[in-house]
Amino acid sequence: MEGCRSALVPSLHQLAPTGCSSCKQWTKQVAAKRLYKGALHNFKRACSLIDQQRNNVNRDDFKPLIKEKLNQGITLVVDRYAFSGVAFTSAKENFSLDWCKQPDVGLPKPDLILFLQLSTLEAAKRGDFGNERYENSSFQEKVLQNYYHLIKDKTLNWKTIDASKSIEELHNEIKSFTEEVMQEVQNKPIGELWN
Repeated sequence: MEGCRSALVPSLHQLAPTGCSSCKQWTKQVAAKRLYKGALHNFKRACSLIDQQRNNVNRDDFKPLIKEKLNQGITLVVDRYAFSGVAFTSAKENFSLDWCKQPDVGLPKPDLILFLQLSTLEAAKRGDFGNERYENSSFQEKVLQNYYHLIKDKTLNWKTIDASKSIEELHNEIKSFTEEVMQEVQNKPIGELWN
């Protein structure tokens, strides 16, 4: 799921009885985060490289666990899998979209990617916008363009959802897409991302 976490929580709770599990953002569970936290704040390119590589290593560490859970028939809901890292890092100077995708090639391919789209203007109206390092309109516009490029990949099942809807409307749409895909992929093999 890429985007709005508020809509994910009620959807996940309703899907839980059907064998659905959630994975927190990978970086919260791996020691590499500690190495990154205080390092190289004044070197933007170095930080971008470390940030990108840290996230890639963390996802790769969880690859066997992801496959094990999927093979057990457990549906995983993952917030910010490979796509947000690719979209954000490639929005920075001197990073191409293709280069940013390479470390994630071969990860288990998601059966569904939900992109909760919200205009930069709408996002700026929400509380705390601008408090994070990359929350400024020009950078967010670059990120959005990168997402549009990623969404063009017809080998992936992207669904774009208007995130300006109410939480209840978002929940219903997420639940509908998810339940449909869970039925469709029940006996299909696990694919590989960008292979």
